[in-house]
Amino acid sequence: MVDQDKKYIGAIDQGTTGTRFILFDHDGLEAASAYREHKQFYPKPGWVEHDPVEIWNNTLETIQQCLQKAGVGPEHLAGIGITNQRETALLWDRENGAPVHPAIVWQDRRTADLCDRLKEEGKQEAVQSKTGLPIDPYFSATKASWILDNDSGLRKRAEEGEILFGTIDTWLLWNLTGKHLTDVTNASRTLLMNLETLDWDDELLEIFRIPKKILPTIGASSEVYGDWSPPGSNVGIPVCGVLGDQQAALFGQAGFEEGERKNTYGTGSFLVLNTGEDLIRSDTGMLTTVAYQREGGSARYALEGSIFITGAAVQWLRDELGLIQSADETESLAASVESSDGVYLVPAFAGLGAPHWNPHARGMAVGLTRGSSKAHLVRATLESMAFQTRDLIEAMPASAEESPSLKVDGGAVKNDLLCQVLADTLGFPVIRPVVQETTALGAAFAAGLAVGFWKDFEEIKKLWKIDRVFEPQMETNRREELYAGWKRAVRAALAWAEDR
Repeated sequence: MVDQDKKYIGAIDQGTTGTRFILFDHDGLEAASAYREHKQFYPKPGWVEHDPVEIWNNTLETIQQCLQKAGVGPEHLAGIGITNQRETALLWDRENGAPVHPAIVWQDRRTADLCDRLKEEGKQEAVQSKTGLPIDPYFSATKASWILDNDSGLRKRAEEGEILFGTIDTWLLWNLTGKHLTDVTNASRTLLMNLETLDWDDELLEIFRIPKKILPTIGASSEVYGDWSPPGSNVGIPVCGVLGDQQAALFGQAGFEEGERKNTYGTGSFLVLNTGEDLIRSDTGMLTTVAYQREGGSARYALEGSIFITGAAVQWLRDELGLIQSADETESLAASVESSDGVYLVPAFAGLGAPHWNPHARGMAVGLTRGSSKAHLVRATLESMAFQTRDLIEAMPASAEESPSLKVDGGAVKNDLLCQVLADTLGFPVIRPVVQETTALGAAFAAGLAVGFWKDFEEIKKLWKIDRVFEPQMETNRREELYAGWKRAVRAALAWAEDR
């Protein structure tokens, strides 16, 4: 039971596999939470879909359950922030709010051929120069275009303004406030927003054949979007912070300054480096994106490396192979062997993201012998998270820090062995914070700043606390030997894609 006299900030954390609502107090600590998974639909190989109505209903249920668990009412909420799976795209009817197609999830690969065609037509340079992103099925624009082209009459309805487009934040904002809005971090992941103007770009809309009428208005990450009154209540709660999940995690790690970086380990993993007001273009496969923007302020930018599959590989071990009953088992199983004994898992189940950007690559396990056990495969799965992280670190600009380190968060970092493997693979300290649900915390911080719940960044920085620092223990020669084996395994996955 929480303090009845206190105010709290609520955070909707709408992720790839479920929705969580968390109440945070003024110390930035979790007061109560509730969580619900939603179904994953795989109608064809490489296709991944969600039911938007299920996601909205789960959002309502988790808010209600969390408040009941805490023993407080809507009047105790000073504001609500939203963070979300970013590139997942959906369209719905403007009049009745009904989705016209299942949401196409960020992992979905169905538009790979469309992306190849656009690149063959020479569109890559124009798109990347304006958005900081490569043309890839990962992003939202080709998903929306596919829906419009594959549903009879839908494109005409969209051109007449009867259909609305959004990422998950926009869908939640529409249902909460009745307004068609998004924030600058989510908009920066669509392939449709110009990073310099922070607005939808007519040339990009033409390339991807997206009618401007269907797009939401772009706002800052920390501002009041509107009020929400819970069912049966006349209390108006400000919805006042929106950040895409990886930007929210950087915000939750108090990574407000240039040079700060973090990596989040969820379904996938995403390394984000704050580059301040500098819009840095990468030639090593890193994405240029918006880190955050406060109302009335200028945007802060970031470089990001996107790994499509990390925690999802553990789900694969559990759900498809049946090697484990729960993710918690991976730590003890992996620790039961001294090494993966030459086994490498390349989890390219949805292609390879940064720095390779190959949607046709597929997962593979290499180095298997008759003596390879499930423990070796489980350890190789954890090690693949570390190796992919190093790929991103090496593709980022050289850090100016004299003593480099990496802040980590997400559900997987509860695993001490994973954190140690990360430190050993990277060769520098890995820092785990006390509050590991930093994605939700970042949304709460953004919302709290918008309504004065927290005064400024300096106040928030004082709330961030370290749980544990993992120091590297592996000898350099061994570290480099293992990483060289990983690169061989990745070359094998890429060769599979080339020979298709």
